[in-house]
Amino acid sequence: MKAQWSGRLWLGHDYGLIIGELGRTAPHAHYAHQLMFSCGAPITVSLQGLVITAQRLFIPSRQTHAILDSEGEVSVLYAEPAVFDIAPLLQQELSLEAVRQLPRRRLDDPRLERALAALDEQLTGKVSAQALAQAAHLSLSQLERLFSHQLGLPVRRLVLWRRLRIALHLALAGSTLTDAAHGAGFADSAHFSRTMKQLFGVTAAASLRQLDVRLLT
Repeated sequence: MKAQWSGRLWLGHDYGLIIGELGRTAPHAHYAHQLMFSCGAPITVSLQGLVITAQRLFIPSRQTHAILDSEGEVSVLYAEPAVFDIAPLLQQELSLEAVRQLPRRRLDDPRLERALAALDEQLTGKVSAQALAQAAHLSLSQLERLFSHQLGLPVRRLVLWRRLRIALHLALAGSTLTDAAHGAGFADSAHFSRTMKQLFGVTAAASLRQLDVRLLT
């Protein structure tokens, strides 16, 4: 199985959809829920230490997994857990139109909305958790509890996830890896690459350049 991924990638604000041939990955865990479907040969993955082979696979947020084997065209959806409920995803056809019509969940806590808005404003530089707490009118400990309970991630991990999403957007739009890294607030391209490998099990340079990308607003 090759390392490169090929096919089409639609990258939206709260999801990514790939339809094409998958490359192998190292073990990794990312924030997004991941749903994979093959209408041909089954896909083999390692999930939390178990090897599973099936035509349709669901990998919940933050579960360690690796793609071990795949042949032919596969559809892969990455969906933000804060936005999408699991039940509709499990019943979903993996097409662009179907994903666009999935119900979205709104954040119902204005404190969290204020903190996330402040986080996005700081992403290109150093993100201060204390500043996020002040923007949300919370103590630092209250902010951490809010992120962990509502989003399932501590502040630091969510900062990395959002930075990676921005860097991927920039790199896939044609920026060099160095410019994409700096534009997303990473110290350098090496930091971007390490985070990519940790969260997706691949490197951007080796795996994503073969994809035909459409960036969605």
